[in-house]
Amino acid sequence: MKNNIIHILGAISIVMVMLPRPADANAPAGHYVVTVGSGTGNGTVYDTKSKLTWQQTVSLYNVDLSSNTYNWDSAETYCTNVGAILGGTGWRLPTIKELMSIVDLSQTTAPMIDQNAFPSTPSEFFWSSSVVVGSPSYRWGVSFLWGFTMNTATRGRSYVRCVR
Repeated sequence: MKNNIIHILGAISIVMVMLPRPADANAPAGHYVVTVGSGTGNGTVYDTKSKLTWQQTVSLYNVDLSSNTYNWDSAETYCTNVGAILGGTGWRLPTIKELMSIVDLSQTTAPMIDQNAFPSTPSEFFWSSSVVVGSPSYRWGVSFLWGFTMNTATRGRSYVRCVR
């Protein structure tokens, strides 16, 4: 019986590998309006559906300059001050709902985001401003590896994409 199950699972695996995969998809034309910056990563992406403007690239600078990840407090400060790089005012960390709105589950490989609008997005965790209920030292975020939400301690380090 055990060998039969193993053979069946093996056959299913082979069939799944042989099935054609759809091409990577991106948002429909007109969903995102990209404004390219001056080549220093200061472009923005306007989402015509949500009416939000996003930082096009991941966080560029960090307080300690060792990486482009931040603890939550530094991420919040970064977004508050990113207008000096991106222009305009009102930049902030997105809510978990806003951050999930740019996940693109039609992608067949990571990262699960429209790479035309958001190039070079790592398949990693990104902070949101949303607090985990009952755990004030934890925040929700999105992993673009598979496009799912998760939470982590605010002292941890993660990526940032600001919104306004």
